[in-house]
Amino acid sequence: MEALALARLTPGSRKGTVTGAAGAMEVFVDVPQTCFGIAVLGHPQPLLGGSAQHKIPHVLARGLQEAGWVAVRPNFRGVGGSAGAHDDGRGEADDTAWLVAQVSAVHPALPLALVGFSFGAYVMAQVADRLSRERAPAAAVVLVGAPVGTVEAGRHYDPPPLAANTLVVHGERDEQVRLQPVLDWCGAQNHAVMVVPGADHFFSGRLPLLRSLVVSHLKGAGAG
Repeated sequence: MEALALARLTPGSRKGTVTGAAGAMEVFVDVPQTCFGIAVLGHPQPLLGGSAQHKIPHVLARGLQEAGWVAVRPNFRGVGGSAGAHDDGRGEADDTAWLVAQVSAVHPALPLALVGFSFGAYVMAQVADRLSRERAPAAAVVLVGAPVGTVEAGRHYDPPPLAANTLVVHGERDEQVRLQPVLDWCGAQNHAVMVVPGADHFFSGRLPLLRSLVVSHLKGAGAG
């Protein structure tokens, strides 16, 4: 899948493999009929079975594809056909930053968005911070169920400052990542949090609403 098979932007859904810093990287690509931008999506914790085919990145990718965004979903290190081993978000951020650079090089005129769920949100927060500091920032960033501090499973996360134009979405009843640390993190930066009433970590019964929030935010970034 040379250059992610994005050079032609042929409509449809497919998967392939590119070669990144850690070796093979499996990537799922969903291309719309008309392309307004490119969104790279990060999936939940691999140690808990998360992958690019998890229901949340899958649903969001389909929604973005329908809204005119090319949705690019890499499998993180050691997941599916991707080489390497889990690196607590560090190597995953390196890989995703490399992938973003490749995508941007293929289509520099298309706006770039970063969308992450759970562990994927932690990864995307790092990538967004790098883009803001090192090159052009992403047109839009969405962090869903972003882990902050020590989460239910005992792992600890210390995400970087929020990039501009970031939508933070969190479930009111998230049992994996408690809401209060997220509110504290965002509050210290005078950044709003979109709290979905009654939603758990996986937005059970509220995926259509989550999809709508994500698509609307990207449309507000000037594409779609």
